[in-house]
Amino acid sequence: MNDRRQALLVVGGGIGGMATALALSRQGREVHVFEQAQEFKEIGAGIQLGPNAFYTFDELGVTEAVNQLAAFPDDIVAMDALSGERLVQLPVGELFPRRFGRRYGLIHRADLHGVLLDACRRSDRVHLHAGTKVAGFEDKGTSVTVATASGDVYEGEGLIGADGLWSTIRESIVGDGKPRVSGHIAYRAVLPTEDVPIENRLNAMVVWMGPKYHLVHYPLRGGKLFNLVAVFHSDRYEDGWDTYGDPEELHLRFQGAHPHVLNMLAKIESWRMWVLCDREPVSNWTKGRTTLLGDAAHPMLQYLAQGACMAMEDAVCLARRVQALPGNLPQAFVDYQQARYLRTSRTQLTARLYGHAYHAADATRDLRNAFLKSRTAEQTAESMAWMYDPKEIPQ
Repeated sequence: MNDRRQALLVVGGGIGGMATALALSRQGREVHVFEQAQEFKEIGAGIQLGPNAFYTFDELGVTEAVNQLAAFPDDIVAMDALSGERLVQLPVGELFPRRFGRRYGLIHRADLHGVLLDACRRSDRVHLHAGTKVAGFEDKGTSVTVATASGDVYEGEGLIGADGLWSTIRESIVGDGKPRVSGHIAYRAVLPTEDVPIENRLNAMVVWMGPKYHLVHYPLRGGKLFNLVAVFHSDRYEDGWDTYGDPEELHLRFQGAHPHVLNMLAKIESWRMWVLCDREPVSNWTKGRTTLLGDAAHPMLQYLAQGACMAMEDAVCLARRVQALPGNLPQAFVDYQQARYLRTSRTQLTARLYGHAYHAADATRDLRNAFLKSRTAEQTAESMAWMYDPKEIPQ
């Protein structure tokens, strides 16, 4: 291996961390990835992949592998969860490749992580350290050292915090304390397709929007599974992301929903529960030879389905800036941040706005429905161009 001081150190082995290691390794850089869990894996269920994600897959060399595991829906459909009225039917299978040059896909989060992890394992430049908790780090001016809880010390040219919403690296740079609790709870589950009620067994990403709640369902793994995400307002709060949900609370929150919604929810006996949090956008997440990426830099609510997509965009942009300034890593980190922060801030704030629209009631619900029904498919797609058009993705 090269001098360790020339390696880059990545804290966090999730989708963002794996994408970062892969992107940097493809530029010829040595990378060490530290993950505190005993193995590199992802929890959760389905994830949506906008066309912008597929441009990052091209850059990371994993498009074919992703395509083999993803499902590709014909439509995105928005329904009123009280009346059962269809508000939007966006033919993404046909429209998105024509407008944005890439498809819209759906994939199990673990499958996407596995693709990135396998690619990293095939690289002799990526060194993976599972079961390794980072206890602290120090910027020495010309290098950065990372100390692990077991007493090991690693030295590298720079440090990238990809350690998620509760990032300890962020606290040393931004210092903004705990994440912002949205008051929304997400229950997630996966269902065999044969157990899905026939009326919901569609090759589509479907969202049912109701007062202070919504349900999303869509196929995974070539249509063998269905992903369900039920979100509702609640004052319940637990630290962590992987706790069992309370079906009684879920059904109470969805009282009065359309039968197609209730029939879908009734199929699930055990749910995983996440508390939805984000943070206020910031213009600086870099300090010297340390920078942040993904949820550590710009955590967002899930209403635009862009959290993982933005993390992978970060990874590609970061690698390009590091390659462009091989002798000046601190400036490369600043350039990366400046290229990214307006786009990610817009995504954070728009995701919050979409959450209000999804959960609208009374007159606001009527206004939302009238607005959505008044638009053509082309107009709806064009409203997404800032996210999906490759010309809008910072290089």
